[in-house]
Amino acid sequence: MTHPAPLLDIQPLLDDWLARRWLRPLDVRFAAFLAELDPDADPRVWLAGALASHQLGRGHPCLDLRALGQHASLEDALGLPPEGAPRAANALMPPALWPWPAAATPLLAEADADAGRASPLVRDGARLYLRRYWQYEQDVAAALCARAAPLSAAAQPTLPDWLRASGAKPDWQTLACALALRGRLTLITGGPGTGKTTTVVRVLALLQHQAIAAGAPPLRLRLAAPTGKAAARLSESLESARQRLVGLAPDEVLTHIPLTVSTVHRLLGSRPDSRHFRHHREAPLHADVVVVDEASMIDLEMMAALLDALPEHARLILLGDKDQLASVEAGAVLGQLCAHADAGGYRPDTLNWLAAAADGADLGPYAARPELAAPPLADCTVMLRHSHRFDASSGIGQLAQAVRQGAELGALWGRYADIRALRLHGEHDAQLDQLLRNGYQTMLHAVRQRPAADAAPADWDAWAQHALRVFAGFQLLTPLRRGPWGVAGLNTRAEQVLAAAGLIQPEREWYPGRPVMLTRNDPTLGLMNGDVGLTVLDARQQLRVIFAQAGAVRWISPLRLPDVDTVFAMTVHKSQGSEFTHAALILPDHPSPLLTRELAYTAITRAKAEFTLLEAREGMLALAAGTETRRQSGLGERVAGLRGFYTGRVFSNTL
Repeated sequence: MTHPAPLLDIQPLLDDWLARRWLRPLDVRFAAFLAELDPDADPRVWLAGALASHQLGRGHPCLDLRALGQHASLEDALGLPPEGAPRAANALMPPALWPWPAAATPLLAEADADAGRASPLVRDGARLYLRRYWQYEQDVAAALCARAAPLSAAAQPTLPDWLRASGAKPDWQTLACALALRGRLTLITGGPGTGKTTTVVRVLALLQHQAIAAGAPPLRLRLAAPTGKAAARLSESLESARQRLVGLAPDEVLTHIPLTVSTVHRLLGSRPDSRHFRHHREAPLHADVVVVDEASMIDLEMMAALLDALPEHARLILLGDKDQLASVEAGAVLGQLCAHADAGGYRPDTLNWLAAAADGADLGPYAARPELAAPPLADCTVMLRHSHRFDASSGIGQLAQAVRQGAELGALWGRYADIRALRLHGEHDAQLDQLLRNGYQTMLHAVRQRPAADAAPADWDAWAQHALRVFAGFQLLTPLRRGPWGVAGLNTRAEQVLAAAGLIQPEREWYPGRPVMLTRNDPTLGLMNGDVGLTVLDARQQLRVIFAQAGAVRWISPLRLPDVDTVFAMTVHKSQGSEFTHAALILPDHPSPLLTRELAYTAITRAKAEFTLLEAREGMLALAAGTETRRQSGLGERVAGLRGFYTGRVFSNTL
């Protein structure tokens, strides 16, 4: 790659890192762009811009300049080398970027002095941002803190009898309802099976009950999730959760709780080939309450767009598991907002409000204390703590908890029937082949057992829904994309194994039984990146890909789906928002920056009934459990700093 003349001072470093795939061509081009804008700038500014771009590609909204000065290891400071790139002891090291070069340049604005000046980079203390992401953090923090102001100055909530619970221990689902009644922002976090969907249905019923009892029109409720599959799962869960309130909540209330869930992109009105949406501050959503499930998958840019599109009066309820993987794109919004949610950290006025709904339960341990860390939005945050899916006899639950806490794992294997570990001996171990055959044969048999050609369309839809349910019975997961232990190698391996067993015929790209995942949004089809479908033959013997969407089945020609991947194996990142009866996680024979506690926890909690670990090298799960992900971001600090400004204010425009 050629560089403009001013870039020659750091060209050897950039060329070396680009050749090693430690930097992307995009990162190097950005450094060249900065050099063209200001040829007289300190070359370290151009380099810092390339590294900030690199960090953005790894999910960090900013570059931690201080870390570069504190760590001798590039792996510690920047997570280098990335997945699949070779390690090298003789790699060129960057010049010191901290303390920061003092010379002024139009390339850079200082956040505390001239942030309003147009520049491609913004430095905020020891954090260096691409301007757009600095602005996203500013906007998200300000919008969240404004919504955190209470709606009511009343001393206690009014809850109907059908929502009240009593007992010595707090019922966090009821407390979530009380907290949602108080403000325009509610964060509900909890692990799998803790009742997040049940809780949000109760919250929606309470809000709708309040509006109807006041003689107001029913509230306009909008529900969304990041992916089509997550939206379909939420829709199914909503129906069963609403059914549990039949006979308790008034029928008039229940009829106004919707079951239709869209993707966040569809909710905001995505535009083809644009990062802008139809709904924004000047054209807000037509909604009084917006619920977003699987909010851990919402990145910083998407959260900024969502908050920008909300009407001022609307309530926002975010649901998710704070311990799951953060979004694929930059940011870890829910994780940062719900950090330390275990502690509670409620201020006296919030504690008094919750105590009125707790019916005698002791909330003292959850009061704010100076010596304990608390979430930056503690007074809007509820953590659900009791799992109804995984009890003390569940190996999946025990393993997930041990990984979440970074605890010892060895004693768990062999004690529980629902978890097992396999040690693989090389890439061609027959144990993996057997797992693939056993895991996918039921789904592939279902694909073959089609209705008669003259069966009614409803029968074909029912068969397709059955095939999709069976497809959710097993999934192989991996942290990697490349290599024999990555999705590319494992999907090739799966096709070979299943073809040898006579279960598929993959002579062509498309064949019955091929599971696929979209790799980019397609608004014209109403499908989004991450949506998963299954290839089948229809009544006319034509190949179609079936997708579950809003309780129905979509039948789409493969010719209309050019951007898809086969997903007999999928990355753990892509599995978020999904659940499988049996999930299997395969870990490689070498360490990787991708092997983290959050990744392992996410993979384990995709399993509903059975979890299998396959290690190509012993101890890789323990290594992952001991490595905590830390996204470089200033959002948590920014929110905490703004909270003082909003504390004590009451939002007056109530519904």
